[in-house]
Amino acid sequence: MRALVLGGCGFIGSHVVDSLLARDHSVAVFDRSPERFRPPLRGVDYMFGDLSDRVALATALTGKDTVFHLVSTTFPGTANLDPQADVSGNLLGTLGLLETMNARGVGRLVYLSSGGTVYGRPEREPIPEEHPLRPINSYGIVKVAVEHYLSMFQTLHGLSSVAIRAANPFGPRQGHAGVQGAISTFLRRVRDREPIEIWGDGSVVRDYLYVADLSDLCVQAAGSEIAGALNAGSGVGRSLNEIVGAISRITGRRIDPVFRSARSVDVQRSVLDVSRANLTLGWTATTDFDAALAKTWDWIQKTD
Repeated sequence: MRALVLGGCGFIGSHVVDSLLARDHSVAVFDRSPERFRPPLRGVDYMFGDLSDRVALATALTGKDTVFHLVSTTFPGTANLDPQADVSGNLLGTLGLLETMNARGVGRLVYLSSGGTVYGRPEREPIPEEHPLRPINSYGIVKVAVEHYLSMFQTLHGLSSVAIRAANPFGPRQGHAGVQGAISTFLRRVRDREPIEIWGDGSVVRDYLYVADLSDLCVQAAGSEIAGALNAGSGVGRSLNEIVGAISRITGRRIDPVFRSARSVDVQRSVLDVSRANLTLGWTATTDFDAALAKTWDWIQKTD
């Protein structure tokens, strides 16, 4: 595989790079800036630019056969503040990528979608890929729109793509400034002896997936012929209260969360059905949750 990882210096992207290198694939990275938490890796071709720069993108795509699209200019919790920027940065940027890939003859794309937002308020649990797509925020709406364009480009131009609908990834090299990622944010606050704040009563349930398991799925999916959508999760739901309890257990510190008023945009439960990934690729999330939490805690204690 001659892979180009868009967003390869970010949290998930850097782990996809690791998974590709572990399998001896040729790896190039296209991102806006270098990795924050580690120096450049030997054997990786780094290129820097913006997804909207078609010339730079065309150069980066030269000689590649597979693209991992892991770039997002917004976060689920902030995209509603500026939907036009969400559409411009993510939807229009991705359309430009698809057109450039088609012009360059690059035929395989792995797109990081969102299992936590594209389904909206689920009718059943665990949520299968066939569940109606009813996003209730701008982030999910744009993700769904991109998935529809992937389908269109496959029909019109033969572009083979798979959309990985990821649950809530966590692990080393995730930013912990509070914008995204409850686990990394909570761990950072515990490290700094700051209070953990929770919207609602802590009963909101999510599916948390260790990032190394997610990156392995991305690479496996890229090397397969599978197309369409693929859920990526642990298949296990955990409430925020359970997450706080696990963090207290792993860190050995007592935690007394501060509970804030619940937000109307929060879905009460979201747990993904991951049987398709298992049946088609033999993939399952193998990292024990407490072990993954301990690895993340160890990393956060060593970073600023």
